[in-house]
Amino acid sequence: MRAIPRQELLRKAVHIGAGFCALALRPLGPLYSVLLALGALVFNLLLLPRLGGRNLWRDHEHELGSALGIILYPLTVLLLVLLFFKHLEIAAAGWGILAFGDGMASIVGISLGKTPLPWNPKKSWAGSLAYVVFGTLAATGLLLWTAPGRYEAAFALAICFVATLFAASMESLPQGLDDNLGVPILSSLFLFGLAFTRGHWGVLVEEGLWRRVAIGLAVNAVLAGLAFAARTVDVSGVVAGMFLGTAIYAFLDWQGFLLLLAFFVIGSAATKLGYRRKADQNLAQEKGGRRGARHAFANAGVAAGCALFAAATPFLVLSTLAFAGALATAAADTASSEIGQLYGRRTFLITTFKPVPRGTEGAVSLEGTLAGIAASLVLAALGAAVGLFAWSGVLPVVAGAFVGTTFESLVGAALGKRNLLDNEALNFLNTLVGALAAAALGAVALVFL
Repeated sequence: MRAIPRQELLRKAVHIGAGFCALALRPLGPLYSVLLALGALVFNLLLLPRLGGRNLWRDHEHELGSALGIILYPLTVLLLVLLFFKHLEIAAAGWGILAFGDGMASIVGISLGKTPLPWNPKKSWAGSLAYVVFGTLAATGLLLWTAPGRYEAAFALAICFVATLFAASMESLPQGLDDNLGVPILSSLFLFGLAFTRGHWGVLVEEGLWRRVAIGLAVNAVLAGLAFAARTVDVSGVVAGMFLGTAIYAFLDWQGFLLLLAFFVIGSAATKLGYRRKADQNLAQEKGGRRGARHAFANAGVAAGCALFAAATPFLVLSTLAFAGALATAAADTASSEIGQLYGRRTFLITTFKPVPRGTEGAVSLEGTLAGIAASLVLAALGAAVGLFAWSGVLPVVAGAFVGTTFESLVGAALGKRNLLDNEALNFLNTLVGALAAAALGAVALVFL
């Protein structure tokens, strides 16, 4: 067992201890919970450094003159309360994952973490296991405490376990999104969706589902082997692609899988198009265009979650539109980026309209934008043609994809040079935004049509 540095132990004690304040969300209610989080944010930002808070800073934070994580913690709590204003139990559970899951993962990982994760040597199996165990227990307890009588204990434990496992998986990846901000918010959104599966778990034991799992696994194994032979994915991409593809086939049958396949074909073709020319200009995808597990989850992870919600919640139509919106956004992003880099005559930052070199983070071009719209239209039309949703859903899906890709360009232009978000984190976020936008626009269309 390795000794934990005193400064790090103190930091994590504060990190975990603050999680007990999540118990206050129930008696405070939504409004006063917002004020609590806002007060904590102001305190950490302005007063804590003057009251000995600098003792919690790490060495590199002293060099920078600020501690971003200490600011992001209360900011995340504030965002959780605002996002789940009418469902404070979700905010409390997300806070529990942040405080106890992440906190105990660091302590156990430092002291007992001897075996590193294959995909991230900075993380350990022991730390990830601690994240899941303590995060699940804390989230379950806070969910039941904050909303007494709303959830059965077994159901709460199950959905909190799945959400925390998702959070631990995200936290284990080498990614640019700070784990004090992105992980608890995204896992809370996932938990919120899982809460709507109550009473619909019969889909998980029906005979048709397991038949689709078997077919999906066989089909994905063949396609993954072909993709690997064609040098479009690496080994990790094969494993992740099989998992995501099988899940999508299981929950949305061959129609949903056909959209995933169409995205893969469009993305691979756009990446390979003019690859040598793009490589000569240092604009090409790394590894010869081979995509790995991070690429797979960044582009199709949101779609797989939407497929689950389509099968196991009452919101089949909106979840299906969100599924198509996520894949259409991913296809549009890949096509616009690859085609824009190859054929774009003039690239400029979307935030300032200032001309910039091709490949600049957040840069767009007319040619790339049109290619992205065309790619999303192909995905949306295919979804309607195979009966995944009505033809009236094509416009919300295409519009949602446009919103998602525009969001990525805006965020990339604003944050790209600060190294706060890497490409995979941006891709995951833009598919999430595209999915939510497609579902929201679909809901509006249902009201007026």
